[in-house]
Amino acid sequence: MSGLPFDPIDEAARQWARHWDGVPQMHAVTSLMRVQQLVLGRLDALLRPLGLTFARYEALVLLTFSSRGALPLGKMGERLQVHPTSVTSIVGRLESAGLVVRRPHPEDGRAVLAEITAEGRALVERATTALVGADFGLGALEESDLRALSELLRPVRQAAGDF
Repeated sequence: MSGLPFDPIDEAARQWARHWDGVPQMHAVTSLMRVQQLVLGRLDALLRPLGLTFARYEALVLLTFSSRGALPLGKMGERLQVHPTSVTSIVGRLESAGLVVRRPHPEDGRAVLAEITAEGRALVERATTALVGADFGLGALEESDLRALSELLRPVRQAAGDF
């Protein structure tokens, strides 16, 4: 796909200003959503040959970070900030691929643990190498800009109740 001879988000903002207020907010959110599409597409393309999506990768990394390599599905949903149905689907696909196993929770009979397998740990290492090598799809930004971007977005996440 070749680029347009103009920035379509700038053009949308120009048109927006003829009808409504909120141009800076509209421009920012449209830019943010477009970058999210671009980055997620790039990350998924990097992970596809490994049989992963970015969502499945995040779940494996979360399990890798846990002290026992296992977490209840409910806690995974909280930490990944996704709906319980999404966690169930993600874990189901990872389990089908032999990357996690489900186990009964030893203390809570209602809960199920997802536990990463040795194959899952090995795949996290390969996937992480690929993602880091591609700068997580953000190679167009300098390190100082990446830090600034993270800090710029922090109040939005905080206002939404992320932390």
